[in-house]
Amino acid sequence: MLNDFLMAHKGELAALLTAFFWTITALAFESAGKKIGSLSVNLIRLTLAFIFLSIFSWIMRGVIFPADASIHNWIWLSISGLVGFVLGDLLLFQAYVVVGARISMLIMALAPPIAALIGWAWLGETMTPKQGIAMLLTFAGIALVVLRREIDDPEKPRGRKKVKFSYPIAGLLLAFGGAVGQGGGLVLSKYGMGDYDVFSAVQIRVLTGIVGFAIIFSLMGRWGNMAKALKQRKALGWVSVGAFFGPFLGVSFSLWAIKFITTGVASAIMSIVPVLIIPFSVLIMKEKFNPKELVGALLAIGGVFLFFT
Repeated sequence: MLNDFLMAHKGELAALLTAFFWTITALAFESAGKKIGSLSVNLIRLTLAFIFLSIFSWIMRGVIFPADASIHNWIWLSISGLVGFVLGDLLLFQAYVVVGARISMLIMALAPPIAALIGWAWLGETMTPKQGIAMLLTFAGIALVVLRREIDDPEKPRGRKKVKFSYPIAGLLLAFGGAVGQGGGLVLSKYGMGDYDVFSAVQIRVLTGIVGFAIIFSLMGRWGNMAKALKQRKALGWVSVGAFFGPFLGVSFSLWAIKFITTGVASAIMSIVPVLIIPFSVLIMKEKFNPKELVGALLAIGGVFLFFT
């Protein structure tokens, strides 16, 4: 009976596991990014992930490199890697440094609606009134966390109040860019993967990400920073943990999820990370939070689930 349940809900369970994996990786990369910088973290973690994926592929399929992928697989998975890993994660990892993993992952709850919008624009999918309400609910939850109202503003007449961001606007925009990259990358991944092996598909995405970040390092002249980063053992330990649970397990299970269930449902389940991350960030990272942020997180995730029910 248990086996029947697991087989019937393997897509949903894969998405749920992805959320747990991404919770761990978000905290790990936040710690590493503050020590060696988000750019170095990205290149190191993708390189480690490619090693993990190559070993796994060799054990499971007898091949180290995805040479059996089709031209269609290579083109669209490579584009997905550039959008998701390079553009999206570059912005997201910098957001970790600026506003922290918890707030960044809350804004990442916008990834499912963004994926739906991309599907509408690219594939001609339509949006129902209920889905529109769900999107507004998600935005409301995020606004509840990132906005606050000041009691007194000396530059305003008595009795007037000013709405102000609780966190740096630059950090919030970076996190939003990460959401766009993840949502777009997921749609591109499903289109590019088709029936191809999930872990090998991630290999192609990761390889493209490595090339992309290597180009960025060369253009920005940051290879000296990489040499310094490789000497930070504690930071490298966090990167290793993040690489294992993120681009290796997390991304692989996310593609496995969308192989069996719709992208929207998978994205909705994965988006519980902002709720899962609160106890971890409080207990491990010693961050403070208030009930308003918890209510905002639950409201945002509730909107995401409503969006795809």
